[in-house]
Amino acid sequence: MPTTLPPHRSTAFRNASSPAVPPITAPLPLTTGFSTTANATINPIAAIATHYIDDVLNRIPLPRWAIYTIFVCGGVLILICCLCICIKCCCKKGKKQQKNGKIGLKEANGKTTTALVQPDVSDVGYGATKQEERGKLLYSLEYNAAHTELIVGIKKANGLKAMDLGKNSDPYAKVYILPDKIKTCETKVLKNTLNPVYNEHFQFQISKANLLKSTVVMQVYDFNRFSKHMIIGEIRLELGKADWNHVMEEWQDLAEPAKFEDENLGDICFSLRYVPTAGKLTVIILEAKNLKSMDTGGNSDPYVKLQLALDKRKWRKRKTSVKKKTLDPYYNESFTFDVAFDQIQRVNLVISVWDHDAVSRNDPIGKIFLGVDAAGNQLKHWADMLSNPRRPVAQWHNLLSAQQVNSTLTLKKKIPLANKLPF
Repeated sequence: MPTTLPPHRSTAFRNASSPAVPPITAPLPLTTGFSTTANATINPIAAIATHYIDDVLNRIPLPRWAIYTIFVCGGVLILICCLCICIKCCCKKGKKQQKNGKIGLKEANGKTTTALVQPDVSDVGYGATKQEERGKLLYSLEYNAAHTELIVGIKKANGLKAMDLGKNSDPYAKVYILPDKIKTCETKVLKNTLNPVYNEHFQFQISKANLLKSTVVMQVYDFNRFSKHMIIGEIRLELGKADWNHVMEEWQDLAEPAKFEDENLGDICFSLRYVPTAGKLTVIILEAKNLKSMDTGGNSDPYVKLQLALDKRKWRKRKTSVKKKTLDPYYNESFTFDVAFDQIQRVNLVISVWDHDAVSRNDPIGKIFLGVDAAGNQLKHWADMLSNPRRPVAQWHNLLSAQQVNSTLTLKKKIPLANKLPF
């Protein structure tokens, strides 16, 4: 077993081997010039602070590594916020200096379009504003003087701007003549393409005198069944400057659409459903939005009128309830018509929005028609209904003026006698 020396023996051994050292009763002075009183004051404060921080950390019900991670992340976030504030302040300062500087209009080149009548001040010093790429359109123009007929051809487009989330578009073209705009024509809709090929032609009756003071407008839209169609771009040509000795055919860049000429009458959403076996046509008027204001207070009292025309003769009609003081009415009203299968190919459905007035005559806001004589989006909606029997097909449509629809549809006013009806 190991032996333990008694205390007096170990003390004697230590005293014998080393000289006696007097006990230190006061701290030795430092050679750095600082007083000992300062060290005696700093050390206790640091110890107290360390003890306090440890006590606070111990009270947090998280491991130390998690606490340290939170502190580091907080510090990084604070640093990022400070950096963003500094960058923003520097940008504001640069813009302010740019505005205060002189603007050299002579440096701007002359290619700026007429749409930029009053450009932003900060852009003028950099010359012409870069135009957004919208694509190109190949069109043709021909005038038949013997028949006083203008033929507008929409051939194809190339490199159209993508309007959908999938970097694609569903483009179609719309053509009309200004300033009268009594007729609007539309091409078919081509799905998921930025390079559509149409090869469609449209005829407009116009005299040579009116031709020389008219403008043809060709617009390309992105089709959307459940929302407003977005315009991609347009081309406007003054027909008085064209050479009518031969057929014109050329490519031209689509420009930004004008915002001063087209009157927005509003949009309407409705669904169509046809059951061939029962011979039932169901129209559900869902809602309308952005209707034209017809009252002095900036509102309207809109209702919707439905009319069926068979062989271009007025046949049956219904109407919705009146919604007071609104430009965005919601109806969700259903109407069912008896239309046999052999009649559905000879029917046109006319939908018009009216402003109700208790004192004076009701005023038309906008109109649209679908059916065998329709074109563009209206014909597509009607075809989708026929190709999907028993299933409701809903779609938004832009309202047109009553003059446009009436001149295109040309319904016969007189109703024939019962024994001469074609059904």
